[in-house]
Amino acid sequence: MKRFTCTFMLLGALLHPVFQTAVAGTINLSGPFGNINVKAKSLHEMRWDRVIKQKYDFSCGSAAVATLLTYHYNLPTDEETVFQAMIKVGDRAKIQQHGFSMLDMKRYLDSRGFRSDGFKMSLDKLIRIGMPGITLLNTQGYRHFVVVKGLDNNHVLIADPAVGSVVVPRSHFETIWNGAILGARSYTEIAKSNFNHDNDWRIRPRSPIDRGVNRTSLSTYLMNLPGRNELGK
Repeated sequence: MKRFTCTFMLLGALLHPVFQTAVAGTINLSGPFGNINVKAKSLHEMRWDRVIKQKYDFSCGSAAVATLLTYHYNLPTDEETVFQAMIKVGDRAKIQQHGFSMLDMKRYLDSRGFRSDGFKMSLDKLIRIGMPGITLLNTQGYRHFVVVKGLDNNHVLIADPAVGSVVVPRSHFETIWNGAILGARSYTEIAKSNFNHDNDWRIRPRSPIDRGVNRTSLSTYLMNLPGRNELGK
């Protein structure tokens, strides 16, 4: 939306302690067979890996739709395509002043073959459904569209077209969310496979589902096995 500054500042404040010292570059790894240089991404860059950035200050809606289609329905779509299609059939003056509406986005998704609709639900129900959707956050009158990409009992993972992927405490999210979400009844299996996706949770150590899986490599186990004389034999 046009006035997304408050949301940007709020989420920026949440991110500041985490991302301030994260930098990109090349790291050197040492091993038994020598050293190897590996290109590393900063956490700031990782936040934008699966989020499409809004081009205009009133285009968070079109960027959210492009993000949803590209990364959650495997349909690569750029923001400009969505923006031009929605503004062509919408009220241009109203859109430039207030941004796109959820109805604008529903109409576009329907034109792409999605049976989309707005739903009112709790976060607990969204966890059970396990599908991404677009929602509107309202911070002291400043409204901003984001994609809900995943959630667990304590956090909500969103794709914010202004700042990238953000993990928001669930208790705070519920104070700026009205419970409405734009979702689709079509291609549900694809959408479910891209909800709570581990690549989206890389800004944190593990996804909520993945934390119960032990991913220690076999080589680590072998290196830590006791030697012939270490068991008292």
